Amino acid sequence: MTVQSDRAAWFEGGEAKCSQPPSPNDRPFRLVLLGPPGVGKGTQAELLCKTLGTCHLSTGDVFRAAQCRNDHSPALRTALDAMRRGELVSDGLVVSMVQERSNCLSCFGGFLLDGFPRTAAQAEALDDLLDQQGVRLDAVLSYELPLAEIVDRLGGRRTCSKCKAVFHTTSRPPHQEGVCDMCGGELIQREDDRPESIRVRMQAYEESTRPLADYYEKSGRLLRINAAGAPDEILERSLEALQAKASAPRT
Repeated sequence: MTVQSDRAAWFEGGEAKCSQPPSPNDRPFRLVLLGPPGVGKGTQAELLCKTLGTCHLSTGDVFRAAQCRNDHSPALRTALDAMRRGELVSDGLVVSMVQERSNCLSCFGGFLLDGFPRTAAQAEALDDLLDQQGVRLDAVLSYELPLAEIVDRLGGRRTCSKCKAVFHTTSRPPHQEGVCDMCGGELIQREDDRPESIRVRMQAYEESTRPLADYYEKSGRLLRINAAGAPDEILERSLEALQAKASAPRT
């Protein structure tokens, strides 16, 4: 059984150390995960970390954890203030936040970066940070699905109005239609899970990430993964793509 890191260094930054760092690997992988909502990227991150022994470095997790803490760095405090105002966090602030945790990038167990980079400018900054740490990014896994399948996945999602548990009309239906199995609350469809909203979100995602995907594709690091099927099938495709890339001669 793989021992999971508590990610203390990632959450706290600075000189913090993880109490249970990943075991050293002969071939540590350093990866970035991309994919729109609905493709199962979170599930794949969990499976990849267990399989490869890497540490899941999610910027979203840092922001969520920081809301329960008071000892924020200046960069993180400014980013949280911007989020509370409903503003986008600038590239510079996000890069500064990751830079405060740059020791995690050279961890001997490798990493999976999730939520960063989101723009080509952030990707360039990440390459600079990795150069400073003396390591290189192995690959960028981009999970992809046709829009119709994403609409079906997200459009069938139902969320409990009380405890926020998530169900699905076909893949994970509740025991009683419209009623949460956990607390008995009403299951609702969120506004952003309605088909028309999903299509708008997907268009925005495509437009915002296309330059990022182009940046990594030009350097030969982008691996497009078909996200259809069961999680284990998608994991197998991911591992095969990584193995093929690792075996290919470098140009």
